Amino acid sequence: MQKIMFNDRYHHTNAVIEERKTRATQIMAGIDFPVNMVMGRVLPDKDGKIYAVANGENIIVKLRYKVGEVVAVAQSYYHAFSPRCDIPVYGADRTPGWRNKLFVRADLMPHQIRIIGIRCERLRDISDEECIKEGVYAGSQALEYPYYFIDTKQFLICDYKSPREAFAALIDKVSGRGTWDRNPWVVVYEFELVK
Repeated sequence: MQKIMFNDRYHHTNAVIEERKTRATQIMAGIDFPVNMVMGRVLPDKDGKIYAVANGENIIVKLRYKVGEVVAVAQSYYHAFSPRCDIPVYGADRTPGWRNKLFVRADLMPHQIRIIGIRCERLRDISDEECIKEGVYAGSQALEYPYYFIDTKQFLICDYKSPREAFAALIDKVSGRGTWDRNPWVVVYEFELVK
C-alpha cells in the first residue's frame, strides 16, 4: 500500500479525515502539454498513465496512483496514535516517524482513501464547488469574506470573497508564488475516505 501526504500547515490532513477534502490537485512539474494539442484534451486511464497527442506525437505520463487504489493517509505516529489509548505505541517515540510522517509505514496508518477518479486539466479550470472540495472552508454567507483557509505557521485565517480567490491564494502558498497565474497542467485525484 502506498501513502499520500497532505499539507498539515493548511489543515489538509484533518480536512481529509473529516471528509471535507475529497479532491487533491497535483501540479505536473516539468510537463507542459502544448496548447495546440490535436485531441484538445488529456486522457488519464485506469492503468495509471496519462495519454495525450500533441503535434502528432504521443505523450505518456505515469501517474502516482490509479483509480480504485486504496492509499494510506500519512500522519506522524504521534498524531495518529497518541490520543488513542487502545493502541500501544511502546518505544514509538524513538522512531523517526514519531513526529515526521515522511518516515511512517503505510500499513500502520489508521485512515485510508480510495481513488475514485483521475483527470487532467489546467489549474484555473477549477469550479467554485471543486475549490470547496479542495479543503477551502465555507463560512457564513452573511460575512463579507466567507471563504477561507487557515495558515497554522503564521497563525492566520486567510479569508476571501469567493472560493476561487481562496483556492488561488492557497495554491500559491503551497506550490509557490505565481502558480495560479502560470495556470499549469494538473492531475486531479478525486477520492473518498474508506477508513
